[in-house]
Amino acid sequence: MITAILLAAGQSKRLFNQNKLIKNYKGKPLINHAVQSIIKSKIEKLIIVLGFEYLKVKKKINKNKKIKFVINHNYTRGISSSIKCGLKKISNKSDGFIIVQADMPEIGKNILNKLYKEIKTNKKEIFVPRKNNKIGNPIGFKLSMINQLKKISGNRGAKFIIKRNKSKIKYIRTKSLGIFKDIDLNKDFNS
Repeated sequence: MITAILLAAGQSKRLFNQNKLIKNYKGKPLINHAVQSIIKSKIEKLIIVLGFEYLKVKKKINKNKKIKFVINHNYTRGISSSIKCGLKKISNKSDGFIIVQADMPEIGKNILNKLYKEIKTNKKEIFVPRKNNKIGNPIGFKLSMINQLKKISGNRGAKFIIKRNKSKIKYIRTKSLGIFKDIDLNKDFNS
């Protein structure tokens, strides 16, 4: 089994008094782009880590039996607190997990399925999408990496682990620019 951890606890600080995850992007709440890609992929379980305005965000998410919610009450402590919150819900029967950011609407099911396949079949332990030698998101991990991820702190995300484990990485080539595109500012909603 492969699980996705969707990080959706942030405060949208650059949007000034708006929660970007519930704001419409291309006709639907931003968070539902990532949720639907994960649901349509081969991933068996989706853990959505909520925090800031979690009731408002949860209300906007399309329901599905793959989804489990977890609330990060310490979301102000940075992205690492959300990753650790999601990791607590990973089954030790799982082959691995993929960390996905909820503000990246162009992550399609194809890249998720490539990561899924590599986690299942490759001996490496970290799986990173790459285009033109530039790495992006989401990032896949074998279950064996869970303890290292549980030790990160502050605003360090999964890329911090990548820098410390270069020999364990398998790069996944992609043509998609979606692995780089996140939505942070009002102008991003119009692109």
